[in-house]
Amino acid sequence: MTNAATFPQLVIPNTLAAGPGPGNTDARVLQAYAGAGIADHMQPDVLRGMIECKHMLRTFMGTANVYTFGVAGTGWSGLDCMMSAVMPGDTVVVFANGTFSGIDALTLRMKASTREELAADSLNPQPASVTVIDVPHGQSVTGEIVEAALSEHKPKWAFMAHWETGSGRINDIAGFSDACLKHDAMGLVDAVSSLGVADFAIDDYKGVVGWASCPQKGLLCLPLTYAPVSLTDRYIQTLRASGCYTYANHPIMEARHWGIVDGHDVEKGTYHRTHSGYAVSAFHEALRINLADGLAKRAQDYIFHEKALTTAVTAMGCEVTSNMTSLVVLSLPPAFAGREMELVQNCRAQGFGIWPTLSAPVQIRIGILNLLNQAAITEIVTRFGQAMNDIGADVDIAAITAGLETHFQSTMAA
Repeated sequence: MTNAATFPQLVIPNTLAAGPGPGNTDARVLQAYAGAGIADHMQPDVLRGMIECKHMLRTFMGTANVYTFGVAGTGWSGLDCMMSAVMPGDTVVVFANGTFSGIDALTLRMKASTREELAADSLNPQPASVTVIDVPHGQSVTGEIVEAALSEHKPKWAFMAHWETGSGRINDIAGFSDACLKHDAMGLVDAVSSLGVADFAIDDYKGVVGWASCPQKGLLCLPLTYAPVSLTDRYIQTLRASGCYTYANHPIMEARHWGIVDGHDVEKGTYHRTHSGYAVSAFHEALRINLADGLAKRAQDYIFHEKALTTAVTAMGCEVTSNMTSLVVLSLPPAFAGREMELVQNCRAQGFGIWPTLSAPVQIRIGILNLLNQAAITEIVTRFGQAMNDIGADVDIAAITAGLETHFQSTMAA
């Protein structure tokens, strides 16, 4: 038998979360979460918060789509909800250029598989109706690649990750949307890493009918709150006609919890599946903060701080292969090639949370989600430089940080 004394209270220390995500939740969001009163899920302020969240989310995503709401959970939940419209036998072209678009590809292969195809290999099915276009690690999916594939296969659905966090690459969303329009494919997009970091409005991409993101990256909310999704009328009409094999993440049924019924808002709120007042409060505050900052300013801040970090690690002899503005993906200098995992583990043991890539080749990922200030970037650079020296490098940390100071001061002067 075990008792409370067997398991001391769990204490999780603060770390410098400098990875691809989750990001560093804003203190105001944490305060909103912890400060919410104990209330049942139908309390009027909870319902009002949910109504206001969906309206703020539409502004945040740049859309007039009524079916824009939050799916309870992480980005996995939002993606599963969006992809639920893909039915067995549907033709799909998927573009994969990293770990997470690869997982998305597996999800779509599972959803599009017939019963016989699932039975053949239920955990890694190979449905005849799905074509996966593999783009090598470290390269972006270009509009030309998408055009060629859609022209050849003429699928019902096409899928792409906007920003691929596994390799730190930005994919061509405009080229993807244009090709979907040209070949009458319904585009689905994983915007987990781009929403709230890049300055874009989803309604500008008419070939995309479904978008899914997450709460814990650009939105900078708690991981287990709400994953944003936004679905066009065409998507909803297609889903109504075909149905889908899910209940909890059924896009139309899930939307009803947010007072979206038959394509219209129910402004007094509706009965819902016990959404937490704490989660609603945190999500509401995160959206307020993002709208107050403005996407244009936030995007420029990421560009500026990523440049500072990239310049610093390049001066240490590292090779940066990414082009995302919230994440730097790098290889160590040739003399230390193959020691990336060792360095990452050393950093994490000291409360410095950087990450390796999760597929070959092994590289290092350093993220700056909600670390958009000189002190945070300087700490990241200093600790990374020290970690390199700990494995035998000869990084002049003082010279590197002096360069950072020049970068920040020149901009302040300008």
